[in-house]
Amino acid sequence: KSSVQTIGEEQIQNPYTELLVLKGHQDIVRFLVQIDNCRFASAGDDGIIFLWNAQTGEKLYELHGHTHKITAIAPFSSSDVTEAKPDLIITASADRTVIVWDCTSGRQVQKVSCFHSTVKCLTVLQKLKVWLSGGSDLCVWNRKSDLLCKTSHLTDAGISALVELPKNCVAAAVGKELIIFRLSATNHESEGWNIIEVKRLVDHQDNISSLVSVNDLTFVTGSHVGELIVWDALDWTKQASECNFWDSSVHPDVQPEIKLSQSPHETSVQHLTSDKECVFAAVGKGIYVYNLQMKRVIACQRTAHDSSVLHIEKLSNRQLISCSEDGSVRIWELREKQQLPAEPVPTGFFNMWGFGRANKQANQAAKKMQENIPVYFLELVGDLIGHSSAVQMFLYFGELGLATCSADHLIILWKDGERESSLRSLTLFKKLAQNGDLQLRL
Repeated sequence: KSSVQTIGEEQIQNPYTELLVLKGHQDIVRFLVQIDNCRFASAGDDGIIFLWNAQTGEKLYELHGHTHKITAIAPFSSSDVTEAKPDLIITASADRTVIVWDCTSGRQVQKVSCFHSTVKCLTVLQKLKVWLSGGSDLCVWNRKSDLLCKTSHLTDAGISALVELPKNCVAAAVGKELIIFRLSATNHESEGWNIIEVKRLVDHQDNISSLVSVNDLTFVTGSHVGELIVWDALDWTKQASECNFWDSSVHPDVQPEIKLSQSPHETSVQHLTSDKECVFAAVGKGIYVYNLQMKRVIACQRTAHDSSVLHIEKLSNRQLISCSEDGSVRIWELREKQQLPAEPVPTGFFNMWGFGRANKQANQAAKKMQENIPVYFLELVGDLIGHSSAVQMFLYFGELGLATCSADHLIILWKDGERESSLRSLTLFKKLAQNGDLQLRL
């Protein structure tokens, strides 16, 4: 029997009781990116990009230009509200091209095809009005897609992820290494640019699988073997680290050597997100909440899904949403446990979950700490069943709902049933009022 939590049909805290199925893609849909409050783009293995209206589900544009699967996508909106510049999206493909699209007209603005290998990641630096492409090298481009500068060839594996850091720096994940680069304009007109490698960080034991910025002071990385490292974003030193998230499932009587039987698939950090106080990690089938101030895991759901969790996001309230290879999308609420007088617990990360023993002095210290530190847990409050295959990721649009994409070639817009019903009633009332007005005039 699966140890995954289940929830019945009565899902009182789940507002998503209506759904719209958006069809058009012919292969796995891997990416969703938000353009503005009401529009988003989707892309995947069919090489086609669709632009959608998040409220109505209307297909706005179908963008053709790539011949192979999409490998990265990023929005490039104008940061200056006084500028009458269109919203752009940038897409990279396994056909070794990058295309810049105008979201207003659905037309190609520029196609760049000078790459020697596939571009695996894209990021936009709004302050500098440039965008970066990462593959076997790192390239810097302006809004017109002019190449400003590039690094020399890094490795065949290439850059798998990029994150913006303060002081015009970026962190690039290259295998097990983190490389810090600094961008600088050689003159005020920004015609000449330099990109300099500043530092290499080699603290990870395996390839870096996820990279997220927390705030101007902190960013976090996760690896395929379950390591999580918290970095200082200004001097790039290690602030804290955790590894072996899955150790919490080890039985107290089992020797640590048994842990070696865990496969990388079960321990990999697939996705990280943050709300500035905590980091939320998708690790194997589970989700973990790591508090940055306490420097420890404060809540976890070791088997949140039947298969690997691919994406996780924190909402503005105390809720989380996660999606998985098992085709499910789940809503969780982070709740504080009612503290009861309890036996002293051992100290340490592993011992927090009941592994190991502690002496009397440690017991007293732990008891004191336990009295002061709130204990949290993740409760399943919603289960969205609609996709028939792995849900790759999702976008949260607030009151407009939730958009999910899947290997079943579909995008689903999940809607708040009560809100939609109220909107329909309002529309009907307005029509009746207009008809009444018309009859009175006649």
